[in-house]
Amino acid sequence: MPNHPKAPKFKNVPRHVAIIMDGNGRWAKQRGLPRIEGHRKGVESVRATVEAAGETGVEFLTLYAFSVENWNRPKAEVDTLMRLLQQFLRDEIAELNKHNVRLQAIGRLADLPASVGGQLHETILATSRNTGLTLILALSYSGRIEIIEAVQSVIREIQLGHIDPAQIDETVFSRHLYTRYYPDPDLLIRTSGEMRLSNFLLWQLSYTELFVTPTLWPDFRKPDFYEAVRSYESRNRRYGRI
Repeated sequence: MPNHPKAPKFKNVPRHVAIIMDGNGRWAKQRGLPRIEGHRKGVESVRATVEAAGETGVEFLTLYAFSVENWNRPKAEVDTLMRLLQQFLRDEIAELNKHNVRLQAIGRLADLPASVGGQLHETILATSRNTGLTLILALSYSGRIEIIEAVQSVIREIQLGHIDPAQIDETVFSRHLYTRYYPDPDLLIRTSGEMRLSNFLLWQLSYTELFVTPTLWPDFRKPDFYEAVRSYESRNRRYGRI
């Protein structure tokens, strides 16, 4: 995470920012490079964004790093992505600690290769005492699967007599989601200009402010993050009220 000037001062900073990091493949194709080069370049964007979020005062940053559907990509690409993820988790421990960043992860983490899962656990443990930004990686994640698993969890609790069905509301249900320890995102950023959620945090994004930028993820840097926060700062969040 290179050193850059401090972030601008914002009057209204989103507590939780989520990002759909899109455009790595297109970035590589535009340059006549293999897709994996776009993924490698995208790691630099992760570093810059984590630093920008921390300097801005964001408390939680969730990055859509790998979806359940991504397992259907060519095996060679998936294997390379897993190696890149493992390398990132290993190599970034010192920088995460330097910037007081705590790492967490959500998704079907048991789907990850054992070596990646082991490194993820090690990095989470190594950064667990940090008190600044919480960086949450969504890995082997699916919004629909998350909701289905939450329903299954609620049913088990009802069968055990721990929950009265009449008492189930949004708060109770949210406690069974992967994100139960975190607030819902205030701002969602999607790069590459695509106008869809791609099965990401479907429950949690109900009242989230959306910011779509045409910038491809490998080109996303601090000024792009600040632009998104500046847009959020100008919004009037009514939550259905007048």
